Amino acid sequence: MKMQSDLGRVRGLGSAKSGSSHWWAQRVTAAANLPLGLWFIYSILAGHTASFDAVHAWLSSYFHATMMILLVISVAWHFVLGLQVVIEDYVHNRKVEIGSMLLIRALTVFMTVAAIISVLRIVFAGA
Repeated sequence: MKMQSDLGRVRGLGSAKSGSSHWWAQRVTAAANLPLGLWFIYSILAGHTASFDAVHAWLSSYFHATMMILLVISVAWHFVLGLQVVIEDYVHNRKVEIGSMLLIRALTVFMTVAAIISVLRIVFAGA
């Protein structure tokens, strides 16, 4: 016995089959943000940010550059997933909802790519 109305069966409405993957992605990025965030806070408190030259030398390390890129990607993806939920829940105009999601994703991709290029430039170009 299905717990669905006749109208719902006729229209084919039901589970979108994508809610659990979104939920898992948000939990995985949150779990990744924890150790990466702790690494970042520890690095800041350890005094590696005393001057521009110190930050440059610190970020020139392959380990720290890799960790920074992972942090940027994880935070950006978690940000997009979280705002998607907020927009889906509170924006009721479909055109505004789609436009908001496109704008958020475009800006996030732009900022993420800019951050990654900046880190890679420090590592490989030295400037």
